Amino acid sequence: MDEFAYEGWDVIERAWREGLTPNPLLTVSEWADRHRVLSSKASSEPGRWRTSRTPYLKAIMDCLSPTSPVERVVFMKGAQVGATETGSNWIGYVIHHAPGPMMAVWPTVEMAKRNSKQRIDPLIEESPVLCELIAPARSRDSGNTILAKEFRGGVLVMTGANSAVGLRSMPVRYLFLDEVDAYPLDVEGEGDAISLAEARTRTFARRKIFIVSTPTIAGASAIEREYEASDQRRYFVPCPHCSHRQWLRFEQLRWEKGRPETAAYVCESCETAIAEHHKTWMLEHGEWRATAEGSGKTAGFHLSSLYSPLGWRAWREIAAAWEAAVSKESGSAAAIKTFKNTELGETWVEEGEAPDWQRLLERREDYAIGTIPAGGLLLTAGADVQKDRIEVSVWAFGRGKEAWLIEHRVLMGDTARDAVWKALGGMLAETWTHASGAAMPLARLALDTGFATQEAYAFVRACRDARVMAVKGVRTGSMGGAALIGTPTAVDVSQAGKKLRRGIKVYAVAVGLAKLEFYNHLRQSAEVADDGVTVTYPAGFVHLPKIDAEFIQQLCAEQLITRRDRNGFPVREWQKVRERNEALDCYVYARAAAAAAGLDRFEERHWRELERQLGLASPPALETPTESITEATHRGGLGVSGNRNTGRRVMYAIADLEAWADARSFEMTSDPQYTEQHAARRPGSR
Repeated sequence: MDEFAYEGWDVIERAWREGLTPNPLLTVSEWADRHRVLSSKASSEPGRWRTSRTPYLKAIMDCLSPTSPVERVVFMKGAQVGATETGSNWIGYVIHHAPGPMMAVWPTVEMAKRNSKQRIDPLIEESPVLCELIAPARSRDSGNTILAKEFRGGVLVMTGANSAVGLRSMPVRYLFLDEVDAYPLDVEGEGDAISLAEARTRTFARRKIFIVSTPTIAGASAIEREYEASDQRRYFVPCPHCSHRQWLRFEQLRWEKGRPETAAYVCESCETAIAEHHKTWMLEHGEWRATAEGSGKTAGFHLSSLYSPLGWRAWREIAAAWEAAVSKESGSAAAIKTFKNTELGETWVEEGEAPDWQRLLERREDYAIGTIPAGGLLLTAGADVQKDRIEVSVWAFGRGKEAWLIEHRVLMGDTARDAVWKALGGMLAETWTHASGAAMPLARLALDTGFATQEAYAFVRACRDARVMAVKGVRTGSMGGAALIGTPTAVDVSQAGKKLRRGIKVYAVAVGLAKLEFYNHLRQSAEVADDGVTVTYPAGFVHLPKIDAEFIQQLCAEQLITRRDRNGFPVREWQKVRERNEALDCYVYARAAAAAAGLDRFEERHWRELERQLGLASPPALETPTESITEATHRGGLGVSGNRNTGRRVMYAIADLEAWADARSFEMTSDPQYTEQHAARRPGSR
């Protein structure tokens, strides 16, 4: 008998061999089917992941697998098609099966934190194979924080597109860019977020980049640009009646008017109505087909909500959404735009033809120049700097972005000298008379810094008034991006060359978007009731006093045209139809100032509070009480004339409401101190 014989050698040998055997090479979809567990915290269908529930996602996920030669995956989509879970599956796959440095980017740092808590944490907690690799955040030295998850062989870093520091934090092999159409125009003066993030992947030969978004406006949409540069795949599904393959188009969805529950899809070949219960079979037998030539490195996928599986977004719901968007009672151009973006996953084409200036001249109103009609509750100004003058337009805004031109001034003088700048500064001490008799000061003044830049910076420094904001027009992406104003960029530096947080900050303004909105509003018409007296104005209506024809022609001085770039892609850009356009530029800056003051985020209670401060007749009681506003000295050293107390009260109301709106809107900044500072300044908290 061999004295070294051991009965357990076969067990050791088997374990040794198994240890040398590599893990099976799974695709992302195979990994998800095997290991992904959906949490009840983040999913309406908790439990095991089944790719068969959304068959169209299989090819997208597998392009993100190491075995695919594709480097960049672009997904332009509608709502409720599973795009978010696709990204989560890929993150889980990387952590468990293909470890390496990974970055996930959302529009803002606050959104990154929210997604980390609501999606990434449940992804890890509910999937046993991931729990073993990432220790709980409460463990000492776990490497698990809100914005960073360390695992063996890699790390997942999460950040916002509004943080240049976050985007350039480290080289990464894997990059997930979510909702790119909501990214800022320019990240702290360093360029667009997509380019900054992609630069982090250049050192990796086998990189993977996943770009996802619902589209916005044609020509301004980042996801549209990425999709058009791809092979533009569509998901072709067979007709259950004739087997003809087709990709689903909204125009083929038919129903009886007023009865969206009768919605059915009409086959483009046999013209037979397809009931929605056939959708499961159609999706199962569908296939992706490229509709354009690509480089082989970028795969583009487009999917509308028409493909949403049974139990998610139904065809009858899509039909009902369309009827609501186009109805006379509740419909609007904005509602149709939202429908196209979120339901169809398509861009909205804005009309950019210049409005008829003669029609605008004819519909001028009788309110006096320099006075504010009753509906104007937020007063801002936009200043356009030229060589020999500064032109300033004062605009009032009200509910629904209704706007009134109050006056336009031309301050003559060499902008290289002090005199004209003193005249501009004098406007900060002025007030304008409201219809209520109250004296209203400017809530914000936006100063263009594109010309006489250093002189403009010097003015902002010298006046030391928080209402003054330096702005610069941005035309990135033809239309100026998807947000009206971007994250401010610090321009003042210390002796060591570091940017001063308390120095001047310049706001990027998407001039193209502002012009599109303005031109759409200029085309609107008021409705006169049957009594011939009562007039109803639509949201966004632009009121003009008896201003001269030259000013109105300047408002209509540009038009939006479409041309082809050197790669053959359509590009939309603004073109002058007359030389003088200062009035239009001044409006754009005044509109940006209103946005910075909170116009786009104000709720009804904000408007009620401004009315109260103006001493208007008591409006109907609110269902929820309006917080009180405490008077305090404005940090900008506001001076008023006329009714000084009322002017001050209005200014304090606007400052407090603006601060509250800023604190409630995480899109405004990635600076935690900024957010905390403003969150503490809720109305009544001074």
